[in-house]
Amino acid sequence: HVSWRVLLEGAGAVQSMSLKGNCYDNAVMENFFGHLKEELFHHVRFLSTDALAAALHEYIRWYNTERISTKLKGLSPVQYRAQALAA
Repeated sequence: HVSWRVLLEGAGAVQSMSLKGNCYDNAVMENFFGHLKEELFHHVRFLSTDALAAALHEYIRWYNTERISTKLKGLSPVQYRAQALAA
C-alpha cells in the first residue's frame, strides 16, 4: 500500500521484496515460521491477543536462548553467535 511505503521512506527504512518465484530469498524466516507453527500453535487456541503476544514473546526468547539446533552444532542461536564472535 502506498501509505505504508511513504511511512517506511519517512523513517529511513528500505522495503525489500523477494524476487518472483525465488523461494530461497526468505528461507531462514520460512524455516523459523515452520518451527513456530509446529512448536507453539499446533493444537493451541489462544483466548486473547494478549495471551498470544505473551506466548510469542516467550517462544522467541526460548528459541533464541535455549532451543538447541543440530544445524548450529547443538547450540542455541545466542550461544552459537557468541562462540562465533569469540573465535
